[in-house]
Amino acid sequence: MIDRLCDLVRGKAVAALTGAGLSTESGIPDYRSPEALARPRRPIHGPEFVRSEAVRKRYWARSALGWERMRLARPNAGHLALATLEQAGMIAGIVTQNVDRLHQAAGSRRVTELHGALAEVACLGCGMIEDRDAVQVRILAYNPGWITQAVAAAPDGDAEIAGDGALAFAVPSCVRCDGVLKPRVVFFGDNVPRATVDEAFAAVEVAELLLVVGSSLAVFSGYRFLKHAIQRGIPIAIVNRGPVRGEEHAVVKIEASAGATLDALATALVSPQARPAML
Repeated sequence: MIDRLCDLVRGKAVAALTGAGLSTESGIPDYRSPEALARPRRPIHGPEFVRSEAVRKRYWARSALGWERMRLARPNAGHLALATLEQAGMIAGIVTQNVDRLHQAAGSRRVTELHGALAEVACLGCGMIEDRDAVQVRILAYNPGWITQAVAAAPDGDAEIAGDGALAFAVPSCVRCDGVLKPRVVFFGDNVPRATVDEAFAAVEVAELLLVVGSSLAVFSGYRFLKHAIQRGIPIAIVNRGPVRGEEHAVVKIEASAGATLDALATALVSPQARPAML
């Protein structure tokens, strides 16, 4: 199967469409693995976040607990392999559904963040952008001792809190206008900005192969790019454990570790001398 994938990738400009299954090997939980589905949870919805103070308390209380794991996460072999392939001229662009910035940490440069990034926070009032680490400092000052509790990690820098633990949580506001702060991510129910969608379509438009990694494509915001690849008539390759929406259109599907598979691909196609020093 690796040989078939190598044959597909060799000599082509590749657009990589990546999802949470790529980052699980960096210790970040996903939404749709068998383990995640065994403990279903309701994610934050964007419209509710905007209108409900209680929802914002819930989000920031949980995010404060989960942020450290997200901040300390490091790129795994899959992220590093995609960076290697990009530097070797094989990856034309990466469209990621992930919000962890591990692609950039690995050295990838042509990255479209379809759902934004948790590393930045925006004010819904004045539009000011603030670094997430700076917001975390204020959160911990307002809520001393909060992060000392033991909690289970959840997807996207979140954490599980039992009962009504978030009710007394003090939420920081914008340092400029005292407005409501929201992470610069696309929550469920939000729309991906038009400019971001256009940039992602442009990456698929110039590609000669779409490589889907670590995504079930259950959400339309990612699935539409597979549909676009089908309409263009370019081949599709998938690396993912479990079912993938539209997988019947793939030339090859590998159900194995994303990190190990991509590392094997980069090892086969890129000479050791051409691999980045970090590898």
